[in-house]
Amino acid sequence: MTDMEEKFPRALWVRLIIYIAVGHVFAAFIWLLFEVGAKQ
Repeated sequence: MTDMEEKFPRALWVRLIIYIAVGHVFAAFIWLLFEVGAKQ
């Protein structure tokens, strides 16, 4: 476990989580635009 933590620093995990979160928010926003556009 210590060996794994050395390969992946905490900063890398934080950055990865932020990228995934931002990606999901962006995807949800685009999906919402299509949903609203389809209803009208």
